[in-house]
Amino acid sequence: MRFSPLPGGPTPGFAPLLVVIGLLGLALTACGGGEPTRPAAGSDGDIGLAGLRGKIAIDGSSTVFPITEAVAEEFGILTRRNVRITVGVSGTGGGFQKFCNGETDITDASRPIKASEAARCAKRGIEFVEIPMAIDGLTVMVNPENDFVSCVTVAELHRIWGVEAEDKIVRWNQVRPEWPDQPLRLYGPGVASGTFDYFTATINGQAQSSRGDFTSSEDDNVLVHGIYGDKNSLGYFGYAYFRENRERLKPLQIDGGEGCVGPTEETINGGSYSPLSRPLFIYVSSAALRESHVKEFIRFYIGPEGWALVSEVGYIPFPDQVYQMVSRRVEGGATGSIFGGINPQSGSVEQVLTANQ
Repeated sequence: MRFSPLPGGPTPGFAPLLVVIGLLGLALTACGGGEPTRPAAGSDGDIGLAGLRGKIAIDGSSTVFPITEAVAEEFGILTRRNVRITVGVSGTGGGFQKFCNGETDITDASRPIKASEAARCAKRGIEFVEIPMAIDGLTVMVNPENDFVSCVTVAELHRIWGVEAEDKIVRWNQVRPEWPDQPLRLYGPGVASGTFDYFTATINGQAQSSRGDFTSSEDDNVLVHGIYGDKNSLGYFGYAYFRENRERLKPLQIDGGEGCVGPTEETINGGSYSPLSRPLFIYVSSAALRESHVKEFIRFYIGPEGWALVSEVGYIPFPDQVYQMVSRRVEGGATGSIFGGINPQSGSVEQVLTANQ
């Protein structure tokens, strides 16, 4: 599975992307040997994937979208029947709004659900299961023609992106005197994005605390085009979209206090790419999870097949033991959030899951 940048530059009023995956058709020849073993079907009965029918509505994070899109495509090959999955992109905040309104069965999220969002779900009688499913590293990038910066400190990122920087820090030499006296133009996710929340909370100390004079979009491909087309640009978004466009963008190393570290699968998974490594989530409603086709989709998502797709699209799977704990929560129907709206570092997810077994 591959996703390609949009053929134009940034456009105002960009509508949320909707991908509709018709899950009909291809027969899968049964095979033995090294194929991963699927969890037992439990109380739903082992009806077999080819017998599944139904609809699944998904929306939310643009960061998580490539994973969910890939999982939906592969799940469709296995089902061979009328399971219809729609995958929309309205940002983490927009996704939670639809989810808590009962408009979707699953929502993609690049941060944990906030207390206010959980309260909105509860008011509508919507219970949910929280599922951490991959690790991401927010990547800070500049135009490839930029030859004067390779590493930035967290303090410098705050100087660039803090609320107090609006209409004031507008040239590169205002960030570091030895940098050239050239315009500094910024690109980043929209305010409904979980990526925006995580970045602003980590860099500026509070979610939603950021200067507002930057080009924003819920579609990361728009940001790719913006940074690539502007030699004075700086922007950020998830690692997978950078990796897919690595020849068009220059990633910066981040100095979080232990020296300059660049984003790679090894540094993100190992925790040395700090403080911009973070977990990604999906949330499924308990009502939807009682439907066989939804439960099997979630089992597929957090099973070995899903782990492989996480890597394929450019993110980092959790260790096996994390998925085993997540699977037990799904099978046991454990509802509610165990992260309390706090953006955890990727390495702490296993600790939180262990404490809530």
